[in-house]
Amino acid sequence: MPNLSMVKHPMPEQEPEVRARNFKEVALGYTREIAMEEAERCLNCKNSPCVSGCPVNVPIPNFIAKIREGDIQGAYQIIKSQNALPAICGRVCPQESQCESKCVRGIKGEPVAIGRLERFSADTAMSEGAAETEKKAPCGKKAAVIGSGPAGLTCAGELAKAGWDVTIYEALHTAGGVLMYGIPEFRLPKQLVSREIDGLKRMGVKIVTNAVAGKAFTVDELLEEGNDAVFIGSGAGLPNFQKIPGESLCGVYSANEFLTRLNLMKAYTFPEHDTPVKIGEHVAVIGGGNVAMDAARCAKRLGAEVTILYRRSEKEMPARAEEVHHAKEEGIIFRMLTAPTEIEGDENGFVKAIKCIEMQLGEPDERGRRRPVPVAGSDFAIPVETVIVAIGNSPNPLIKKTTPDLPTEKWGGIQADEMGRTGKKDVYAGGDAVTGAATVILAMGAGKKAAAAILEDHPD
Repeated sequence: MPNLSMVKHPMPEQEPEVRARNFKEVALGYTREIAMEEAERCLNCKNSPCVSGCPVNVPIPNFIAKIREGDIQGAYQIIKSQNALPAICGRVCPQESQCESKCVRGIKGEPVAIGRLERFSADTAMSEGAAETEKKAPCGKKAAVIGSGPAGLTCAGELAKAGWDVTIYEALHTAGGVLMYGIPEFRLPKQLVSREIDGLKRMGVKIVTNAVAGKAFTVDELLEEGNDAVFIGSGAGLPNFQKIPGESLCGVYSANEFLTRLNLMKAYTFPEHDTPVKIGEHVAVIGGGNVAMDAARCAKRLGAEVTILYRRSEKEMPARAEEVHHAKEEGIIFRMLTAPTEIEGDENGFVKAIKCIEMQLGEPDERGRRRPVPVAGSDFAIPVETVIVAIGNSPNPLIKKTTPDLPTEKWGGIQADEMGRTGKKDVYAGGDAVTGAATVILAMGAGKKAAAAILEDHPD
């Protein structure tokens, strides 16, 4: 019997007042009963418009049909055929602007909860012991992948399945890229990321850590070592700053550093782990994206009062609505139409306040967003001990400097076509290193396309 409910089943969650004091996962996941009930809302449309919204083309109605039948392993295998990291994507992908935005049920109500069903399928199948991904016999081809984030992991997995000998080079001491250092534990448990990476290792993928591209090796050296192809998925890990006075004071963090300390180095468990983070009682987070929400919610869990400063209105915030909603529930303060002008320090060089000015929205900029304009005489200051800057990142400049014949954009991104081919022979690129900071699933889609191009360009 079809489920004609106009709304998707809500996700069970920790209560806000409880979760704001711990780093455990906020969303608890669907039960089997809830998942099967939600799956009944799918109309199994003939044209499957939802698939067109998925960057990796998961056959969504097919896997949901398997859930309806109670065949969770079957659902997982269908997802896994196109998506290398379903448990991760089910948690962090912006389904509301991708697959779910195309769902027919969303025309007169809420769309089917595709992301939640994907997460349920992956979690359940993996807990029950899902079958290993099959791979072809070795084909004699060899590839190097720079970066172990979502683009690199996806490209490596696709090539390994095709029988290639693949080595991933990761700059940090732990593989996983932004999945490990950038997304908080309460949104994406690191155990899940490690499990996905272990699956790649079982397929024969080798991972070399503490290897910074442009320092430990160059792209040309990887080619000279006999690699048939090199994929650059190094992400965008160089933090941007506003270039306002006071950014060098003690107590000013980039969101990257702050989140890396907490996620990868487990500073939130200090002194169990020896990477402390001292933030004081009042924290300001500059920015309105998902990274800003992550940083703010982490600071809240460390016991601070947290204020987000964003120069446009809430309508223009790029963060997912779900993340903004969770942040508000947890007590984060939002100051919209507010731009920092200076970070003020005390006599010892520590942050003591952040000076701001109120803004109003003027004419649209080149991207169509109304440009924020300062309101004369509206200056004010907020007493804080810590400022976290979350206004975006740029790609690793070392690759550009050490590979002069690799075409790049003025802002630092690598030039690559839709399939990841660059202007340098046998070198491919994708993800944030090409587009600038984007989503996990878009990076995965880029890694998948690049792998397809590599296989096409280097037939057995």
